[in-house]
Amino acid sequence: MNNETLNTREFAALVRVDPQTIRRALCVNGHYLGLKPLKLPNHRLLWPGNQARELAGAVR
Repeated sequence: MNNETLNTREFAALVRVDPQTIRRALCVNGHYLGLKPLKLPNHRLLWPGNQARELAGAVR
């Protein structure tokens, strides 16, 4: 199992949206297109890398 994570900026680049779009969706809906991040004590977000790539259609 791969435990790779992406920060919000990397995740946004992968799915080709502005990072604020992801933050807003998380605030309003509690997720971004079904993905929920790991929230760190310093308030940063880590998104599951494999699921993010599947969402972006980047998994081969």
